Amino acid sequence: MIRLRDFILSVAICLASSSMATGEQLDLKAITQGKFSQKTMTAVRPMADGETYTQISADGKQIVTYSFRTGKQESVIFDAATARGGQVTRVDNYIMSPDGRRILIQTGTRPVYRRSFTATYYIYDIRNNKLEPLSDGGPQQTPVFSPDGNLIAFVRDNNIHLVKLLYDNAESQVTTDGKFNEVLNGIPDWVYEEEFSTNSSMVFSADSKQIIWIRYDESEVRQYSLTMYKGLYPEHQQYAEYPGEYTYKYPVPGQVNSKVSVHSFDIKSHQTRRIDLPLDADGYIPRIKATSDPTKIAIFTLNRHQDLLRIYMANPLSTVCQLAIEDKVDKYIKEETFEEVQLTDKHILLPSERDGYNHLYLYTLNGQLVRQIVKDKFVVEHVYGYDEQTGDTYFAANPNGPTDQQVMVAHANGKMEILSQKAGVNDAIFSTNYKYFINIWSDLNHPLQYTLCQNTGKVLQTLIDNRELMEKLASYDLGTKELFSFTTSEGVLLNGWIVKPSDFNPAKKYPVIMYQYGGPGNQQVSNRWGIGMSGNGAILEQYLAQQGYICVCVDNRGTGGRGAEFEKCTYLRLGELEARDQVETALWLGKQAYVDKDRIGIWGWSYGGWNTLMSMSEGRPVFRAGVAIAPPTCWRYYDSIYTERYMRTPQENRQGYDEVNPISRAPQLHGELLLCHGLADDNVHYRNTAEYVEALVQADKDFRQLVYTNRNHSIYGGNTRHHLFRQALNHFNATLK
Repeated sequence: MIRLRDFILSVAICLASSSMATGEQLDLKAITQGKFSQKTMTAVRPMADGETYTQISADGKQIVTYSFRTGKQESVIFDAATARGGQVTRVDNYIMSPDGRRILIQTGTRPVYRRSFTATYYIYDIRNNKLEPLSDGGPQQTPVFSPDGNLIAFVRDNNIHLVKLLYDNAESQVTTDGKFNEVLNGIPDWVYEEEFSTNSSMVFSADSKQIIWIRYDESEVRQYSLTMYKGLYPEHQQYAEYPGEYTYKYPVPGQVNSKVSVHSFDIKSHQTRRIDLPLDADGYIPRIKATSDPTKIAIFTLNRHQDLLRIYMANPLSTVCQLAIEDKVDKYIKEETFEEVQLTDKHILLPSERDGYNHLYLYTLNGQLVRQIVKDKFVVEHVYGYDEQTGDTYFAANPNGPTDQQVMVAHANGKMEILSQKAGVNDAIFSTNYKYFINIWSDLNHPLQYTLCQNTGKVLQTLIDNRELMEKLASYDLGTKELFSFTTSEGVLLNGWIVKPSDFNPAKKYPVIMYQYGGPGNQQVSNRWGIGMSGNGAILEQYLAQQGYICVCVDNRGTGGRGAEFEKCTYLRLGELEARDQVETALWLGKQAYVDKDRIGIWGWSYGGWNTLMSMSEGRPVFRAGVAIAPPTCWRYYDSIYTERYMRTPQENRQGYDEVNPISRAPQLHGELLLCHGLADDNVHYRNTAEYVEALVQADKDFRQLVYTNRNHSIYGGNTRHHLFRQALNHFNATLK
């Protein structure tokens, strides 16, 4: 029996030798249809026993329990084919009750925005194999079990509803003031959802007696309308004769945001109270989290400048708030902080950049600092948890450099260990007792591998090795992928990756296509499989390499993994240093013997589109061509929370907004430009491209433009993604070859 290590080695040899033999050629449509996607584990839920986990079966019809020790299947706890009262044909997702007796089955999911959705939920009783609808009143949002497992709260039409499972699933309505485009209860408004990465704002108290939620009053927030057409895939027949509109609340920088407040509902007395929370008039509440103490609900507040985080402990009965933690950092607090904060029975584990690197700090629930967990000059990327029994803290960090990520443990005595076994990017899912974890690893040349490990790092079992994908790719004529770094003329060290054709000849001069994103905290350059415009082992870049291009990506200043000084140096003037670094990359590439300096292109999506436009108008004419997909073009047009985090308000930073943007630089645009945008982009509105196009027209600049009917920021549906990429590649072929 061949060992996995030997198999990987043999495939790597085959890939390396592909330059000596002609293999299959990649097909663009196959790429956009996901033919080269890797196998993953989805919807994994560690069980309360600490020994098992659950996940959805590959066909979406079962929920299966597996052993953390052996990886073997132990039982099927839900089967759509045999469940009594079954109306579920496919499980989209599921929520286990805290007592493990019931499962909320999610099906019929319909997206609203990036993270929000409505769905039909069914309550499944594991003991009697019976399904019952959570509610007959229409689809639901963000259902939450009470800690005792006997209650479920959910949101419908911006109002909170309560279902009592011990009373024949009796349903009652907790709030009545919810209304579209006016008031939301228990779910965030658009900008909170998008920029604080959340879709739920509702918890139960630890004794299951109170529901606590954030209320968003967006009645004074100005509206934005998207024009909708009949279109295809999907087809909207209601717009067959006349176009329609979708109108929603979208605050831009310096304007009014939702007014937020926190409320509690006493389930027994039906009394609603407003929590007496100290909050600036224009402050934010990015999270509420329950604690193990029913008299303490953790409420996170943030000032509008987003550099001061306070965590209050609120009593839902008395409504009194006590300040537990205050964290003040330079410039801004990163968005990921709020989700990464971990609350245990007795402690709060807080990530903070107060010392210049994202490190961990352990507090009691009352806010007393116990100790700083990490002090070394590396970045903590993810927080897995704190073991109350041992005092061990589990997290992912980059001790070996910004392109690497390891699963680590910090012991109570201060000693730290790396638990993952391989260089590359590692992530983890821990058992509830921290005895085991599923390690998720990949590097540039190997897709995801899932292994079961003890908390010492010892590998117990391989769950997924993506062998089939490696075998499939071995038959294709693929190029090489490498990491590199260089120093700019300004003395800045930048990291990058490069994809070269399989028949690469160092004596030949190649055209280059530079892909980048470059936004605050983002990182595209790392030793992982999911790199590139279309991910999947830079499969789109491999396709381009077969067409004769070299593909390069470089993380400019402002990107993540290197500490606050590198990441936050773009503050108040987003786009200036980023574009300068992309131009420096092109200049450096042009000095390499194998690069044709007169045939360098650049492209990117979203912030990468912004960065493309800024780089093409930086002043040094190094780019022959560029493609900007769904680009912001002026930060005055983007949302308040994201933009002000890095730019403050236009009233405070007029020069940063008005001097540093593609519109003001339109007369300096150099190179053949293709602009692509979805007309129903609720995130980066088409307004950005429309205003930029007008600036280009008045500057007498030539360009090409593509618009996609009814498509959002992701520009997909039917044949859309294939068409988008084909047009982009046709543009490069016409201008760089």
